[in-house]
Amino acid sequence: MYMSKNFIIAVLIGILSLVIFAYFIFGLGGGPTSNTITSDAPEAIEPSTTENVKIEDIEEGTGPEVKSGDTVLMHYTGTLSDGTKFDSSLDRNEPFETQIGVGQVIKGWDLGVPGMKVGGKRKLTIPPSLGYGAQATGSIPANSILIFDVELLEIK
Repeated sequence: MYMSKNFIIAVLIGILSLVIFAYFIFGLGGGPTSNTITSDAPEAIEPSTTENVKIEDIEEGTGPEVKSGDTVLMHYTGTLSDGTKFDSSLDRNEPFETQIGVGQVIKGWDLGVPGMKVGGKRKLTIPPSLGYGAQATGSIPANSILIFDVELLEIK
């Protein structure tokens, strides 16, 4: 059986196209080569930066440690980067209750609270992308850096 030169070239181009398609679509190239380890729930967090949330432990607690999925009772004060206070549970004399790591609060809290121990105090500096982003909310302007002083009172 005789195959034309054009037919053979067309078949080779087709095979090469399929290999390239599989390489990019199915990740046969081995994936990223960085040594970065990612996790949905950070372990105990040292004063550091996690996904751009700056975490500073002011006072380490001695009680149980928060994990993603826990319901917590906290006091907090939220300020803008210029020092303007926009909210505080202390002003209401009523602790804030929420579940961490499930999207009930801004992403910066979901990333910055796990690892805290009951009795601990932490400062979270949250970029707009992990706060309210380009959306203005109440007295918080769009694209604001948020600073929260938080105190973990209880894990329920």
